[in-house]
Amino acid sequence: MKNFQRVVRLALVYRWSVAAAFLCAFSVAFLWVANIGTIYPFVEVVLNGQSLHDWIDNEIETSEASADQLQLEIASLEQQKSSAPPDQRKVIEQEISDKSLKRYSALKALEFRRWARPYVHGYLPKAPFSAVILIVVFLLVGTLVKDFFLIAGRIIAARLAQRATFQLRKDFYRRTLDMEMANFTESGTSDLMSRFTHDSNQIAAGIQMLFGAAIREPLKMIGCFTAAAFISWRLLLVSLLIAPVAAFAIHRLSGSIKRANRRAMEEMSQIYNTLAETLGAIKAVKAFTMENHERDRFDENGKQYYRKAMKIARYDALIRPTTELMGICTICLAILAGAYLVLNQETHLLGIKMSDKALPASLMMLFYGLLAGVSDPARKLSSVFLTVQRGIAASDRIYEMLDRDPAIADPEDPIALPRHEEAIRFEGVHFGYLEGESILKGVDLEIPFGKTYAIVGANGSGKSTLANLVPRFYDPDQGRVTIDGVDLRATRQYDIRRQIGLVTQEPLLFNESVADNIRYGNPEASEQAVFDAARQAHADRFIREQLEDGYETLVGERGGRLSGGQRQRITLARAILRDPSILILDEATSQVDMESEHLVHQVLKEFIRGRTTLIITHRRSTLELADQIVVMESGKIADIGNHDELVACCNAYRRLFDQDLRASA
Repeated sequence: MKNFQRVVRLALVYRWSVAAAFLCAFSVAFLWVANIGTIYPFVEVVLNGQSLHDWIDNEIETSEASADQLQLEIASLEQQKSSAPPDQRKVIEQEISDKSLKRYSALKALEFRRWARPYVHGYLPKAPFSAVILIVVFLLVGTLVKDFFLIAGRIIAARLAQRATFQLRKDFYRRTLDMEMANFTESGTSDLMSRFTHDSNQIAAGIQMLFGAAIREPLKMIGCFTAAAFISWRLLLVSLLIAPVAAFAIHRLSGSIKRANRRAMEEMSQIYNTLAETLGAIKAVKAFTMENHERDRFDENGKQYYRKAMKIARYDALIRPTTELMGICTICLAILAGAYLVLNQETHLLGIKMSDKALPASLMMLFYGLLAGVSDPARKLSSVFLTVQRGIAASDRIYEMLDRDPAIADPEDPIALPRHEEAIRFEGVHFGYLEGESILKGVDLEIPFGKTYAIVGANGSGKSTLANLVPRFYDPDQGRVTIDGVDLRATRQYDIRRQIGLVTQEPLLFNESVADNIRYGNPEASEQAVFDAARQAHADRFIREQLEDGYETLVGERGGRLSGGQRQRITLARAILRDPSILILDEATSQVDMESEHLVHQVLKEFIRGRTTLIITHRRSTLELADQIVVMESGKIADIGNHDELVACCNAYRRLFDQDLRASA
């Protein structure tokens, strides 16, 4: 509940909208009770064949007679009091006090009716049927105005919900981008997507319900209960004897509903995960004819979600009859008690005083109408309850992620990191993705500025992990990584990464124009700078000649509208435009054809000059770019040297490249 309250506070920032939502809710509740109130004049006046004029005159006469009679009774009691024994005086004084209060009420009612009589005689119809027409018109107009406030309230509630959810999504997205790389491996992008979409939509629905029906429907109930209490508050209490039982049952269900909603959202995350994996690897699915397997996997996820959803539905099904039963029991008790009082003209029920005077049938009908008016909002509150519980469960899931602090954070007092010009050093570096499992084991390495170092090794040897420590995607468990003598943990991540250009095995492109993808690493770059970078990357020609809209061509999701070589050259152009002092190439040519690889190598030969470059590769041709080759084996550096030196003395290097080396000899 605390997390849902945090979302509510995001909505409370929009004070005028909140005030408007409450105003609309109050207006709907008032008009709801007012429309029910038309029962009284219809029964009291019209069905008795009176005109409104006759009715107000009779009411004034009745009030005057009642006040006079009470005055006489008070005077008689005053006389009795003077001659009564001391032990009876307190009883008489209490009776005088009660009758004085009744007379005061009668005089107030008389005062109001005398004030209203000129208006009734002057403006309201005299004939009974004309009064019926007036009551019907009032009912229609009241309903139209109520519906206007109802529509306005729903729109305002939706606006508050969407604004609060928009702010929550922004905060969640900002925090997600600040998290370390390991977070995306542990949580999975599909789980994050589920929280961004499905969970945040549940929160929006909960907030909309909270500022809409959750305010409006209880106010309608309160209005009806208040009006009924004015008729007979004692009879109302008798009618509501069953209410605590229903409230207890609903309270017990609330915890179960919240837990069931949370489990359903977790299953929805699994569905997102299955969809993301299957659609992301659709080529493999089709190539290996695994469509049936993926269907079965999706069916299983769907069944799990179905079971959780049905559990929620069962709880919801229990809430609805509970509220309906409460309403029916309340009305039944009221009918029995009220009928006894009216038919027998009694003021007491089972020895308990219900009213000061016998209730007329018109007031009892209004009392029944008001209790019936409670049933509709009570029924709607069951759906309100379920929706808000979903929002509470969803807010817990989102704030569970939002409240996490990044494991890799900037220091409070960071050291400035000027443009790199000396060396990158790994000093006694140990690192593992999982606790107790080391990938890097005591790595010591110095890469002088301007040099190109290739890192090779078998899969799992730690070469990519070593490169990932340079942009501080991860921090060492032991030891440190420095750039020009500055420990990376002592400076800002931004200062590190703005000096780094990264080209990966899978070209990282966005579904935007070619120009925007090249400019991604340097958003302020001019159009001419983009063209120059593309020209250096041997991409300008195919962009202008082969792409329909040239630099404005949308590349598709993950660059799917381009070939592998085209994608790779665009990512190189992006790195060139960034003008980094450190370049990291992670299997940058492993997925391109021979022609594209040749062009990429031409680009790299020129581009790596005057930069520190780390190349992770298995390709012999790419090793020609390196000044030194670092051989990784089981998380340690097995050897360092040039190609000829390693062939002569490094068994690990020979095992890794023996066949290719012999073929090239």
